[in-house]
Amino acid sequence: MTDLLELHGRAMAEFDRRVRAIRVTQWADPTPCADWDVHDLLNHLTGEQLWVPFLLAGGRIEEAGDRYEGDVLGEEPVATWEVASRESRSAWLQPGALERTVHLSFGDAEGERYLWQMTFDLGVHAWDLARAIGDDEKLDPGLVEALLDWLGGRSPGAGALFAPEVPVGDDAGPQSRLLALTGRRA
Repeated sequence: MTDLLELHGRAMAEFDRRVRAIRVTQWADPTPCADWDVHDLLNHLTGEQLWVPFLLAGGRIEEAGDRYEGDVLGEEPVATWEVASRESRSAWLQPGALERTVHLSFGDAEGERYLWQMTFDLGVHAWDLARAIGDDEKLDPGLVEALLDWLGGRSPGAGALFAPEVPVGDDAGPQSRLLALTGRRA
């Protein structure tokens, strides 16, 4: 299996490529994520990246207060994404990051589990952003296969970010199967 840090880099690149393709007239365009437009989707992923250095350094959610809530993008959304994603990636590349205990909203988890969640979110939301802005929707095939393996054929669960799983045919490709597990139709 491909190295998780390398997969995260691929997922980050997939999302980053779509961020750089957003046109000024597309910020309010809808995405496949219910109730989120392009701005909201980028705000969500940028906020997630802002959390990473803090959490990997041992920070706890309750200690952060509201510093990563609301509109974190400011006046320069793409530049804010660039800084947040660079700092997040740097934190993941620090020695021992995957073995650290991370204090997440649902409890303590090993850094590796947190990185899988982050990689999954980046990959799926790269497709969402591509669909929203009319960009190439094809995701890195190795990334898709690794995410499917990680899920083990199970839906990540419906909730705030993912709709209930949708059925796909037996002939559906890996990307269609991955997206279907999150309630998306390719």
